[in-house]
Amino acid sequence: MATSSPSVLALNVGAPRRRPWASGDVTGIDKRPVPEIEVRDPGPKEGGLGSGVVGDAIGDRRHHGGVTQAVYAYAREDHDWWQERLGRPLRNGMFGENVTTVGVDCTTARVGELWRIGAVVLRVEVPRIPCATFAGHLGERGWVRRFTDAGRTGAYLSVVVGGTLHTGDAIDVERPGHDVDLLTTFRAFTGDLEAAARVLDAGVLHETEHAALARTVGRRVR
Repeated sequence: MATSSPSVLALNVGAPRRRPWASGDVTGIDKRPVPEIEVRDPGPKEGGLGSGVVGDAIGDRRHHGGVTQAVYAYAREDHDWWQERLGRPLRNGMFGENVTTVGVDCTTARVGELWRIGAVVLRVEVPRIPCATFAGHLGERGWVRRFTDAGRTGAYLSVVVGGTLHTGDAIDVERPGHDVDLLTTFRAFTGDLEAAARVLDAGVLHETEHAALARTVGRRVR
């Protein structure tokens, strides 16, 4: 089967909505397609602008948004993989991603990889860690464990150069010289101490994420 050229298949933005599966909280995970989005560096997770996408809602700013989670990308190919296993259609944006890609393997994207999309430059930072909001939104039993086991995490991106993205834009991928990918980083953050040591030794994470992983490892080896 022919491989599609790396490109933006869909762009998605979420309005703030009450979580029907939990009381008192809002979420922006239910994202819907738009023809274009404006991206910018949102600043720090606490005290910053939240999402790196203008007009995109984030309910829990303690755990989401900020520099290293400015934009979330998920591959259409991974949506299709999940569709087969869940036996239900998954529209673009269903996983809460801002950018639905085609022809880009988000699982093996390397930390520090640059995506040049027109004048915009995005940097691959960290994998998505599944949470209760994600599970509630999907409504799938045991979703956090299933997503973790599969390791098809998608890519959180920082905004190096801001601007406007359009549906159909080509993505030019520039990989760094190291081999630390998002799947290895995901395993590191979800309890694999060998993977964590490898990621920390490589020194490729943003300083805030490096510190967070080091703290996590420290708690586990006590």
